[in-house]
Amino acid sequence: MNVIYMDNNATTQVAPEVLEEMLPYFSEFYGNPSSMHTFGGMVEQKIVEARERLARLLSASPEEIIFTSCGTESDNTAIRAAILSNPDKKHIVTSRVEHPAVKNLFEYLAKNGYRVTFVPVDRKGLLDLDYLYKNLSEDTAVVSLMWANNESGVIFPIEEIGTVLKEKGIVFHTDAVQAVGKIPIDLKHVNVDMLSLSGHKLHGPKGIGALYVRKGTKFSPFLIGGHQEKGRRGGTENAASIIGLGKASELAVRNISSENIRVKKLRDKLETEILNRIPNAMINGDREDRLPNTTSIAFEFVEGESILLMMDEYGICASSGSACTSGSLEPSHVLRAMGVPFTAAHGSVRFSLSIYNTEEEVDFIIEKLPPIIERLRELSPFWKKAL
Repeated sequence: MNVIYMDNNATTQVAPEVLEEMLPYFSEFYGNPSSMHTFGGMVEQKIVEARERLARLLSASPEEIIFTSCGTESDNTAIRAAILSNPDKKHIVTSRVEHPAVKNLFEYLAKNGYRVTFVPVDRKGLLDLDYLYKNLSEDTAVVSLMWANNESGVIFPIEEIGTVLKEKGIVFHTDAVQAVGKIPIDLKHVNVDMLSLSGHKLHGPKGIGALYVRKGTKFSPFLIGGHQEKGRRGGTENAASIIGLGKASELAVRNISSENIRVKKLRDKLETEILNRIPNAMINGDREDRLPNTTSIAFEFVEGESILLMMDEYGICASSGSACTSGSLEPSHVLRAMGVPFTAAHGSVRFSLSIYNTEEEVDFIIEKLPPIIERLRELSPFWKKAL
């Protein structure tokens, strides 16, 4: 059975070029990059190159890049650094649709002496900017907002928000895990103090991430140990994966036009045909300000988990907007925050494409999905009541 993989917001295929560049650093060039000898120095030079490649993707300076283990570590490091640097400020701000790496940390901080403002979104998943700005104060230590949502693909106006926060002198962190490599990011012209990313979201390996820290931003390390990363993140460098992330960053610079033209065209075809062929289907989120590869589609009166299981029989990989697969009967916190009707939220499916997807794969899903939904609705008592 062929696999049709459209779950790229969960993780991506490691690009063949990335794997090829990584392999020698597991066996042939295994030296410690901190060692004084030439053998270790060869690895250190490749890490320097990787840092430069990633900085180029972000339009940043190499010295502003800290390598981490993942996006979650980067998020936690940035937020904790911001509050440690502003110990007298006890107000922090985020949105209601953040990834658990941010959401759960803010909920933890709320139980430990911090006043948290969770900014709402509207039915399209767009941030309530008036609410955000009205709730800022001199006591605000940090604002942390995702650049693009992992479920809906909706993009927040990070550039506008950054300008406002800079004027107020408030530290601004963005979780850009879903945005990096999919849309152009120019940190020379966006007022972001810290930015998190993860390698496995842009065709790099798992277990490697990075944190951008703008020059002049007060910073306290999360992992305290050796001198690695200029004392900003202790621990022997994950050299092979850092090198892989560097190569993935180079490929992303090359492929970003394809992401925004060819991949978007495939996504739009998939979305349009599904809406035309399946009644009572709707898009979750704004259709303009969103990632080019992502569509979240709600199918009323059916369970998302059942849709996924039946698509899986055809080798189609996607993800559900419902948390049913984790044992919960509640829809995802993102869809709840957006006010998606209960009958639709439970039947939401996210398709997230990549440069490796083809039009033939899109056509296959368009062929197989309508009868799946029809079959499930025939079994649904809710659908029968709605008729």
